[in-house]
Amino acid sequence: MEVGRVLHMNGGVGEASYANNSLVQEKVISMTKPITEAAITELMMCSSMAWRPGKILCMAELGCSSGPNTLIVAMEFVKIVSQLCRKHGHDQLPEFQIQLNDLPGNDFNSIFKSFAPSFHAQLLQELGSSAPYCFLSGVPGSFYGRLFAAKSLHFVHSSYSLMWLSKVPEGVEMNKENIYIASTSPASVINAYYEQFQRDFSTFLRCRSEEVMGGGKMVLTLLGRKSESACSKECCYIWELLALSLKHLLSQGLIEEEKLGSFNIPQYTPSLSEVKTEVEKEGSFTINQLEVSEIEWAACGSSGFCSQEYSKNGIDDGYNVAKCMRSVAEPLLVEQFGELVIDQLFENYRNILSDRMSREDTKFINVTVSMTRKE
Repeated sequence: MEVGRVLHMNGGVGEASYANNSLVQEKVISMTKPITEAAITELMMCSSMAWRPGKILCMAELGCSSGPNTLIVAMEFVKIVSQLCRKHGHDQLPEFQIQLNDLPGNDFNSIFKSFAPSFHAQLLQELGSSAPYCFLSGVPGSFYGRLFAAKSLHFVHSSYSLMWLSKVPEGVEMNKENIYIASTSPASVINAYYEQFQRDFSTFLRCRSEEVMGGGKMVLTLLGRKSESACSKECCYIWELLALSLKHLLSQGLIEEEKLGSFNIPQYTPSLSEVKTEVEKEGSFTINQLEVSEIEWAACGSSGFCSQEYSKNGIDDGYNVAKCMRSVAEPLLVEQFGELVIDQLFENYRNILSDRMSREDTKFINVTVSMTRKE
């Protein structure tokens, strides 16, 4: 599987789109908002970032996807900087360059057609006629390589993107019928995943160290885990249940055993200590905050729980989580198994999720790190 070509969230604004099924990601951005706000405020207090007329501030949103979440942090960046400038008596606001990055398969068209206009309208509504100039740009490409000019970025943000690897790790052939790390995965498979994460995250940090200017800030949130065990249920369970749905299709003869055996999710969910180790090893950034948070799977639904009305309409928490996961994983699954089995796959998945969520405590674990580029 060529991850750089295949990996992207479902585009458009339809029922199975990421735009309509990314509520849990929105809630995570809200949960981590205090960390982001602190980083932006500290950035503007840094002596090397001192305000001056004609100043241009450049922010990058990495793994931006396409939907209402794409520009949430960009909006906060502009608003906080504008408020700080006015608080200190600067009537002329800086101009803002907002760089939106994702892999080439991302639906950039929807961003600029559906979401960018509302971004500018909201700026005018909240900041009035004196709202600063904001220039939005799409930057297709992998963040495991250089994307921007040297020392051009003041602030970098990424949420729910960096757990995706640049490729499926080599040496996972023994992970038969497990589509990700699982409790039954051999140690060699777990090590292969971890080593790929180390290579990728180190490369990411090295590339950003060249692009972020001294004193610049970076806030990253990724799916992770509290446990030091990489096969912990808290980070692997969501994929184990999808594997059960795939095995059901296999038993019905709807997919081939060889294709299931060769399918592995290009993702790694690190612990706090694993993130810290790689940042310190690369050496270009100082960690300001490193925190773990959690959010229930049920947050994928608008209610955050299974209401009686939803149940009557046949909509439950399993339905919401299945839709969320479909918006994320469908392109990978279509590439491997074809389009014809997708509806049945996610109907099975919904039933499995509904059953397990009714009996178990199911949560996503998030790791957030806020860093400063060393001068």
